[in-house]
Amino acid sequence: MGAFRILGISGSLRRGSHNTAALRAAAELAPEGVEVTIYEGLGDIPPYNDDLRAGSGNPAPVEAFRQAIRAADAVMIATPEYNYSVPGVLKNAIDWASRGPDQPFDDKPIAIMGASQGLLGTARAQYDLRKMFVYLNGHPLNRPEVFIGQSGQKVDAEGRVTDETSRKLIAQQVAALRDWALRLRG
Repeated sequence: MGAFRILGISGSLRRGSHNTAALRAAAELAPEGVEVTIYEGLGDIPPYNDDLRAGSGNPAPVEAFRQAIRAADAVMIATPEYNYSVPGVLKNAIDWASRGPDQPFDDKPIAIMGASQGLLGTARAQYDLRKMFVYLNGHPLNRPEVFIGQSGQKVDAEGRVTDETSRKLIAQQVAALRDWALRLRG
């Protein structure tokens, strides 16, 4: 059996994103035999318009996103929180991916984490993602939860998560996601 593949999806397009930094930490801290690959094409996905899908099929960036999800053994999402919820770019990508036959989140193990400048560390956005994935028949991981509040004090100027508690929780979540996925496979 090859490496266990986790697709990391950052809900932020910002170059200095603390959420992308959390996914880089996940890749760095992953146990042996686990590969975390961060999806880079979220910003290429057009605004959702079902007329496009119905007329000529999924646009190429959407199909690439769906294929990346499908090819992964599990998905790990790091999301910021905008206006008490999920950023539009992330919701848009999920909406596109979930349409049509064989939506790739079906039966997929999914871990959710988030970093924000606020105290709650994206708790509301994470809850909204959990609701979406229950509807899509994904399998959100319950624990450990990773809420990186006041992230400006926990991520350095080079985009590295420096807070030891956050790093420990991220490492635990990567290992727990692998274990959860293997358990679900039976």
